[in-house]
Amino acid sequence: MLKEIIISIQSYAQAHRFISRHKLWKWILIPGFIYTLLFLGGIYLFWTSSNTATEFILLKTGAKTWLDKMQDSWISFLFIIGQIILRLVLLLFYFSLFKFLFLIIGSPLFAYLSEKTEAIMEGKDFPFNLKQLMKDIWRGIRIALRNLLWQTVYVLSIFILSFIPLFGWIAPLVALLVECYYFGFSMLDYSSERNKLSASQSIEFIGRHKGLAIGNGLVFYLMHMIPVIGWLLAPSYAVVAATISLLAARKAQVIIQ
Repeated sequence: MLKEIIISIQSYAQAHRFISRHKLWKWILIPGFIYTLLFLGGIYLFWTSSNTATEFILLKTGAKTWLDKMQDSWISFLFIIGQIILRLVLLLFYFSLFKFLFLIIGSPLFAYLSEKTEAIMEGKDFPFNLKQLMKDIWRGIRIALRNLLWQTVYVLSIFILSFIPLFGWIAPLVALLVECYYFGFSMLDYSSERNKLSASQSIEFIGRHKGLAIGNGLVFYLMHMIPVIGWLLAPSYAVVAATISLLAARKAQVIIQ
């Protein structure tokens, strides 16, 4: 798995060179601009609503009342840390919903961009086929919805477990790895479709090579730490990098067909 993660991470640098060399910037910046606007709007909505959600949870569980009675500085400190962890888990849950919504909206472009990347790298010609494109779009939407369902189950479980001492400290990290895997899964599935894998075969295939998915999603999330530029580039870079990583993994014989 570690080797696959490294291949997937390195593919982002290769994606940048590939995009520059083949002048694909219009396919990168247009969806990136839309994504950035939606991302900023979503962050604002999350920040204003998360306070209400956190206060509601604390009041309903009686934690706030109990803390006020205790008046212990150490307990107060741990309680503040717990609130931060809770908000981080809620942020990841929100971001997963936002991310999959954008994956569904951007499915036509991502399918095309993945196809164009492989066509250039392999010297293949994928003639335009509207019927096939519509099938690819519908498949991308179904995979995104399927991943959203399972990711929601896992993240909600992690959210509940985050109230448990000790595990709560690592809950955001576990939730992040789940997020990375399911995002990378969606990016890799575009290539699976072109290689004639059914949805069930793709699920099994990517499940055996989780490192490629985790590495792709991890860099996607890290790019969000670079304001504006990272947000603009992250979605389309992830598509190109996922395609490159699959081809690189095959050549390195990490993936046995």
